[in-house]
Amino acid sequence: TVAKAMLDFYNAYKEKILQFILYRFQRSIGITVISKINGYYFVLKENRFLKFMRKYIYPVVVVLASLVAYFSKNTNDLEKVLQQVRKDTPKQVTSDHPHPDTENSSYNSSIFYLPKGTPNSSLVKHSYYTLSYNEKHEQPNWVAYHLKKSHLKYNDFKRPYFEQDTKVKTQSAHWKNYKKSGYDRGHLCPAADRRFQKSAYDQTFLTSNVSPQIHEFNAGIWNELEQKVRYWVGKEQELYIICGPVFENTTKNIGFEEVTVPSHFFKVIYKPDGKSVKMTAFLIPHKKNLSEDLDNYVVTIDALEKRLGFDFFSELPDSIENQLEAQPKINWKL
Repeated sequence: TVAKAMLDFYNAYKEKILQFILYRFQRSIGITVISKINGYYFVLKENRFLKFMRKYIYPVVVVLASLVAYFSKNTNDLEKVLQQVRKDTPKQVTSDHPHPDTENSSYNSSIFYLPKGTPNSSLVKHSYYTLSYNEKHEQPNWVAYHLKKSHLKYNDFKRPYFEQDTKVKTQSAHWKNYKKSGYDRGHLCPAADRRFQKSAYDQTFLTSNVSPQIHEFNAGIWNELEQKVRYWVGKEQELYIICGPVFENTTKNIGFEEVTVPSHFFKVIYKPDGKSVKMTAFLIPHKKNLSEDLDNYVVTIDALEKRLGFDFFSELPDSIENQLEAQPKINWKL
């Protein structure tokens, strides 16, 4: 049907089409049309370029013009077909927890490591970490994430601006609270742990993932611990990390939303392995000029739970949980 319509259109308008093409061509390059033989126009001193044009380009133009003419008459039929295709095409279902690779697909089901016992807080699940937001202190109670060796990639992504977390119902603190406050926006889920994908990297720059940190603390002992965790995951293949601020006898705050300045920061690291389960916790005072010996800040999980009121890894079998949480044990080389 299409071929017949194209042929009919060509036969009906062949003369006018060729006349128009040659007229425009002669106007553009200065060729004079001198004769007409058997319904075709010829030009003076036709060279190879003109032969090429007449042999290949003109028929293509005619075919395109025919298609336009044909489909312009059948626009309504075409639209009906497209509407039917759209109707029959299944809608794509997108998950709230996408993952950059299939090997990390266990993240959504592996929620056993999320702490319990954080009342008056908002649980927020992002694609690459989960957090409990504390509206009173305008920062998270904790941030938990799964880190794999395959995540340790260095992509030089452009550093984004900090933004408020739209998933926090009460809205997370505005980034301007930190401006000229004398405190860094200290990451809890480190941006360097999420360089395997741009969306994962950008997600760490939500203000629900930061706490006020003294610059020397942020760039010093806290950064050292983050680097150490990346070193360990290179050896262990995967780790589960929970970290956050501690508010003990602290009255200092910053910004117009009165973001609380923490007194300490904690980090719990867990290695899931049926044969050699490992767990270690750190509690570090939020101060300047601290000793860089991480061994000084190792605490038992039990002691940390008592200070925070959280219950870490409550889904583990009691025999394993009790054994791991009672020992202030460093399971990795510091």
